[in-house]
Amino acid sequence: MSFRPPNLQQRQQAAADARKAALEQFKAASNDASAAAERAAARAAVNEARRARMAEREAARLARAAELAAQAAREAELAAEAQREVERLAALAKAEEADRALALAAEQKAARDARYAARKAAKKKRRRGL
Repeated sequence: MSFRPPNLQQRQQAAADARKAALEQFKAASNDASAAAERAAARAAVNEARRARMAEREAARLARAAELAAQAAREAELAAEAQREVERLAALAKAEEADRALALAAEQKAARDARYAARKAAKKKRRRGL
């Protein structure tokens, strides 16, 4: 037996049968309203679940952003407090340095006055002693 390819009429008949079968399948699918309603309900449920997940993610993102902002505010306040403490210590050190400089100047003046008084006393003693 040898293979005989289908002739034109056989090919046209096969194509017509395939078109008829596809049309009947489409009609059967479109007539089944309950299945279509079921698919639409499933799509709606999936969409609603998707919207809920998106809303949850957005809420979590906003909460995280608020938490980060609060943390940044706390860190800024701590940094400002540390800066104020540094400035206070610097002012205190400057005041102590000024006090030391003033005390040193007073001590030097007292020593200078003592030397002057000693010179004057020695001069007076020399004049009397002669």
